[in-house]
Amino acid sequence: MEPADLELFTTKQLVDELMRRKTFLGVIVHSEEEFKRDVWGPNRVFQVHFNENLTTETAGRLLDTIAESLDPSMS
Repeated sequence: MEPADLELFTTKQLVDELMRRKTFLGVIVHSEEEFKRDVWGPNRVFQVHFNENLTTETAGRLLDTIAESLDPSMS
């Protein structure tokens, strides 16, 4: 698959495909709405997805670790 091929799918279709895969072990975080501008607005609403390969607690710990690496002041 070429990177340009991904443009043919919606975010929902791509997320659904990953959630179906038994080999996917991770968390998906994406903007609630399709983002097609160059600059983020003041309000950012995201959705988080994970499948049965992770427990809620494990997904939460993974997100905490990611948040700390993005914003060191959180630790």
